[in-house]
Amino acid sequence: MTAKRLSIYDTTLRDGAQCEGLSLSLEDKLRIAHQLDRLGVPFIEGGWPGANPKDVKFFWQLKEQPLTQAEVVAFCSTRRPGRTAADDPMLQPILAAGTGWITLFGKSWDLHVTEGLNTSLEENLAMIQDTIEYFRSQGRRIIYDAEHWFDGYKLNPSYALKTLKAAADAGAEWLTLCDTNGGTLPHEVTQIVSEVIAELGESVPLGIHTHNDSEMAVANAVAAVLGGATMVQGTINGYGERCGNANLCSAIANLQLKLGYHCLDDDQLAQLTETSRFVSEVVNLAPNDRAAFVGRSAFAHKGGIHVSAVQRNPLTYEHIRPEAVGNQRRIVISDQSGLSNVLAKARNFGINLDKTDPASREILDRLKGLEHEGYQFEAAEASFDLLVREALGQRERFFDVKGFQVHCTQAGGHEDSNALATVKVAVNGQDSLQAAEGNGPVSALDAALRKALVNQFPAIAECHLVDYKVRILDSQSGTSAKTRVLLESTNGHDRWTTVGVSANIIDASYQAVVEGLEYGLLLQKNAKKVIQTS
Repeated sequence: MTAKRLSIYDTTLRDGAQCEGLSLSLEDKLRIAHQLDRLGVPFIEGGWPGANPKDVKFFWQLKEQPLTQAEVVAFCSTRRPGRTAADDPMLQPILAAGTGWITLFGKSWDLHVTEGLNTSLEENLAMIQDTIEYFRSQGRRIIYDAEHWFDGYKLNPSYALKTLKAAADAGAEWLTLCDTNGGTLPHEVTQIVSEVIAELGESVPLGIHTHNDSEMAVANAVAAVLGGATMVQGTINGYGERCGNANLCSAIANLQLKLGYHCLDDDQLAQLTETSRFVSEVVNLAPNDRAAFVGRSAFAHKGGIHVSAVQRNPLTYEHIRPEAVGNQRRIVISDQSGLSNVLAKARNFGINLDKTDPASREILDRLKGLEHEGYQFEAAEASFDLLVREALGQRERFFDVKGFQVHCTQAGGHEDSNALATVKVAVNGQDSLQAAEGNGPVSALDAALRKALVNQFPAIAECHLVDYKVRILDSQSGTSAKTRVLLESTNGHDRWTTVGVSANIIDASYQAVVEGLEYGLLLQKNAKKVIQTS
């Protein structure tokens, strides 16, 4: 039998943009829209034309850079009380956006009608019907979002149903039930969706729009589909106001891989992890490593028993194939590791070891010794790769840092602080002494190293730091405490993390910075080999 098809509706660019700490430029919105288009999302809500100049420009720009398969949707509310839709200037920018589809939201909860809109229940029904009829007369297709549906239905089901009937009679092609406050539970959602279908029939399909205030947004979206809904609205990574919206990455994967619904083609589903990380990069929010399905830790295995079992049969500790959503299995290295972890992790870096190889035991012993000192390799895979290469005598020394000094000065307040770093580096037997300033010791040290190396290694210019974490390991030692530094770097394509540990925070940072640059050069060299081979 053919899987039942669901329509996925993404509102990252509008509802997701209301997430605290998230800000999207016009270019950001365009990039995300085209990525969602490649993913195969049928509906992409672009924003509220007229609410701000950026949203107006977004719809104009999409006419110059059209999507290939998705429908871009404009969003707005019903007309205001006491006037007609044709005479409401708020609706004109919506038409000017030129979209074939418009999502219109209206009030379902009588409390919002009387106290929020300060109008009568009958006028609210007229607002819904008049606005939809007006847009339909202008050749637009309508998705009606019933705001605060579940709260309104639970307190006044008769009136809430009248609002849906008004929208359906006026020509809405979808009726979306919204859990706007995010407080409904899954068993209620399934029951209420089923009751709405029983009352209205199936002539107008239902959608679901859920918020995560009770940590139930994805569960409620699934519950609605089980009750009969055929459109799922949400955002990539669950971004949204307050606690967020239904996370489409989880909702799509659960609905398609667990329940057999068709949301995306298989090759599109395999782009889910890439899309999640792409969007997190564009909005400049750190990816959630522990996110279901698409997080870096979603298929990470740390315990030796787990790793050994997964090597034999992935089903032992994985509920789906990670490749189905574009993710991959990761073997995490730590002081809990056994030889299985070391061997599996080394294979990820293209290094084949055998249990009988003395180097395997040497690597494991070295790993556990370093982690006892405070190193953490589960979060610093680049440093682990270098450790393995060193144990095998395969670590290439691109450069050798012979020494460094860092001086910090503070002329006035904190904003006047500065740092100067001097480094002495040898490349191919030639010494280079360079100095550079930065707004702190790590910044200055990084700048001085780059200055000393960039002429010999131009690829250094493409590498930069993207994250810097400091952890005090023995806080009872006060200012003499040992410090662990985790430093994440990128060359624009790859990301890698290195680690340094010392009682001196600058020395710990130096270790991580040096290994970060060294690993960047190793990746660049390996990439060249691949190109030459192909």
